[in-house]
Amino acid sequence: MLAAIPFPDISPNAFVIPIFGGLPLRWYALAYIVGIIIGWRIAVAAVKRAAIWANGAPMTQEQVEDLLTWIIIGIIGGGRLGYVIFYAPKHYFTNPGDIIRVWDGGMAFHGGFLGVVLAVYVYSRRHGLRLGNIADILAIAVPPGLLLGRLANFVNAELWGRPSDLPWAVIFPGQAAQDCPLIQGLCARHPSQLYEAALEGLILGGALLYLAFRRGWFKTPWALTGLFFAGYGAARFIVEYFRQADAQFITPENPLGHVVRLGDIGITMGQVLSLPMLIIGLALLIWAFRRA
Repeated sequence: MLAAIPFPDISPNAFVIPIFGGLPLRWYALAYIVGIIIGWRIAVAAVKRAAIWANGAPMTQEQVEDLLTWIIIGIIGGGRLGYVIFYAPKHYFTNPGDIIRVWDGGMAFHGGFLGVVLAVYVYSRRHGLRLGNIADILAIAVPPGLLLGRLANFVNAELWGRPSDLPWAVIFPGQAAQDCPLIQGLCARHPSQLYEAALEGLILGGALLYLAFRRGWFKTPWALTGLFFAGYGAARFIVEYFRQADAQFITPENPLGHVVRLGDIGITMGQVLSLPMLIIGLALLIWAFRRA
């Protein structure tokens, strides 16, 4: 029989608040909240250490807290609009009232990322702050949220991987079990959410923290930002080979959900959106160290 891991019996609700007849707090929402709090504490720890910066800390603890509000707005607004534009434009243009229904799910990292970039740019310009240093602070603060978000995706049994017969493949419930070629009577899939959590959260996040606090990379503005862009772009591009494409891109003629074809090579929407991040990140790294 196929060696596979049954999906753990975990409720999508972390707990239920006993108001209004019971208000559930889902793991995904909790991941956002805890990720933002951890990122905020990392940012505060960075600005408290003047010695790790070339010209002193670029902002105060109070400014970090002010910026946090702008970032939250950028994450939610950009993430939602990114999903609407990149992944399901036809549905939302036909049903514009559904755009605000964020409680139904549907957030795109790339959209949230662009929202944060815009929020940070506007905030830094208004307060006369050094944009490169602020970007570097955010680069080390974001990975914990990515880690928790991908773990929440796994708990929610969403964004699963392609069918697999590997020993660590997971038998996801619900929609994941449909339209899946059975292997010895089972439909097991790559736990691609956990792949992303490891690459984007643990490995990339750990490398950024080490370089920032132990190797002095804060003294080279934009270097940490460049590594984050390149690292996330590369990680997401790799994981897309194991992740099931979004349903709207899958057809009988295109079972892997490729949106771009280069000869015999196909590229998914996630890879299309990640390539610019990889290229920009590498360019930023080269430029930052040449400039230094």
